[in-house]
Amino acid sequence: MTLQIPALNGQDSAGVIDVDERVFGQKFNETLIHQLVTKYQATGRAGTKAQKNRASVSGGGAKPWRQKGTGRARAGTMSSPIWRSGGVTFAAQPRSFDQKINKKMYKVGIRSIFSELLRQERLVVSNDILPASAKTKELAKSLKEVGVKRILIIADVLNENLVLASRNIPYVEISTAEGVNPVALVAADKVIATVAALKKVEERLV
Repeated sequence: MTLQIPALNGQDSAGVIDVDERVFGQKFNETLIHQLVTKYQATGRAGTKAQKNRASVSGGGAKPWRQKGTGRARAGTMSSPIWRSGGVTFAAQPRSFDQKINKKMYKVGIRSIFSELLRQERLVVSNDILPASAKTKELAKSLKEVGVKRILIIADVLNENLVLASRNIPYVEISTAEGVNPVALVAADKVIATVAALKKVEERLV
C-alpha cells in the first residue's frame, strides 16, 4: 500500500508522489524517538572534563604538623579536599556519554518520525526549492513563502549553491538523505525534501 506526500505548492514541478506505507505509515513511538534524540545529543558531548582528586594532587605526603599540642585541628595531608589547593571530593573524570541503539531500533525510530511529520503535514516534497544560484536572497524568498520558522531541507546532493545560499539564513538546516538526524527532523516546523532524496530515505528505511 502507498501513501502520498504533497508538493510544497501547487505549481511545484515535483508534484504529489507515492511512498511506501512501511516507511511513512508507522505508528508514533514516543519512547523510541526520545531514545534516538537523547543518543544523538549525547554523542555530541565531549566528556573530557577532568578534576584532580586527593590522590592526584601534587605533594601532601608529609603530615603538615604533629597530631597534638599545636592547638590546631588534626591534619594528615595538604591534599585533603577541605584544604585550599587540595583535591576535589567527587572529582569529575573523562567519560563517554554514548548510548546503545542498534540498527533495527534506529530504523524504526526514524520511520516513526517521518510518519508523524507526514500526519502533521510537516513533510512536503519540492524540487524547485533548490536555488539556481548561490544567492541567499533567492533561497530566502522561496522559504519565506513556506510561512514557518524552522525549516529542514533534505537534498540528494548538497551542491555548492544550496550550501552557500542557506548558510546565512537563521533556523534553516540542510542535509542529505544519508545524513539526516532525528534532532533536526523533530525540531523542524517543515521538512522539505527533493524527490530523489525522499526515494533514498525510503530505500534506506524500507
